[in-house]
Amino acid sequence: MKLSARTKVAALGGIAVLTLTSCAANESASGASDSGAAASSLSGNLIGAGASSQGSAQEAWVAGFQTANPDVTVNYDPTGSGAGRETFQQGASAFAGSDRAFDLEEIEAGPFDACATDSGIVEFPAYISPIALIFNVEGVDSLQLDAPTVAKIFSGEITSWDDPAIAALNEGAKLPAQNIVAVHRSDKSGTTENFTDYLAAAAPAEWAPGAIEEWPTEFGGEAAQGTSGVVEAVANGVGTIGYADASRAGELSTVEIKVGDKFVAYSPEAAAAIVDASPLEEGRGEHDLAIKIDRTTTEDGVYPIVLVSYLVGCEKYEDPANAELVKSYFNYIVSAEGQDLAAEAAGSAPISESLRGKVQPAIDAIS
Repeated sequence: MKLSARTKVAALGGIAVLTLTSCAANESASGASDSGAAASSLSGNLIGAGASSQGSAQEAWVAGFQTANPDVTVNYDPTGSGAGRETFQQGASAFAGSDRAFDLEEIEAGPFDACATDSGIVEFPAYISPIALIFNVEGVDSLQLDAPTVAKIFSGEITSWDDPAIAALNEGAKLPAQNIVAVHRSDKSGTTENFTDYLAAAAPAEWAPGAIEEWPTEFGGEAAQGTSGVVEAVANGVGTIGYADASRAGELSTVEIKVGDKFVAYSPEAAAAIVDASPLEEGRGEHDLAIKIDRTTTEDGVYPIVLVSYLVGCEKYEDPANAELVKSYFNYIVSAEGQDLAAEAAGSAPISESLRGKVQPAIDAIS
């Protein structure tokens, strides 16, 4: 259902304006300026909405971009991936952030009201973050697990920390005879979808629900609202384990995940490596760069539990002013400076030069 003009105005008015400041960008593709360059000629308001996972990164991107382009105001409302996709489709925002790409069925159903009638969408990974398994078990500082064991823990099949399946993977560890409290998100979550996508791919016999945004209530465990809720529940609990954006792991212990014959700790580099090792999804438009994450890869140095968050825009906008601003902002985000800012602010993994080379033609196509 399309939004009425009045509803669109209300939606835009409800988006908080981010006016943070940061050091000026110096990437020429972004419309940025420095002491040796001409002042930016960009002006206007740019509205986006979507994934809360991008929240800290978006704050950093907005700060840097607005400093380099002082006559531009960027608004990004971190309402969540689903709400962001809907807002973009209904024309109430010029771009969206989403923790998953649009399904082909969603694209075919359309329409995308901000886009010209003959336009496709531009969609590409811009924010990559490992999802850490965090735990709080007295006397246990490190833990190694494989996908089937993780699936059994979170489905409630393995209920004690001294279970033989856990002990076999952690020779010499002093595992207590203590109940496991598996903490999951209570809200609809892209983090949950990416975590369960890993379980479905790497442990299909042990994880029946598939990749899902909402946790199966029949599995029990402890529910917590948002990333901060999961981290708090694990930190304050006894015998707890949960999943969360790795940047929020803090001082909590984290699990090394078995990949091939080795156990791999999360890191930005290992998270970026699996994206480069994964193919693009088939059947999509030329500038729709949805990644089919290979959660079962056995390549060295990759970490398979990652969240890949996308930016979504139009190939051709109804409003040329939106096209100019979105194109410039997207260029800034994928630049080395923009990715480094996100890594510093949010602990994300900068996209590789290889991925940037695939993304750039998609941004260049915006008009």
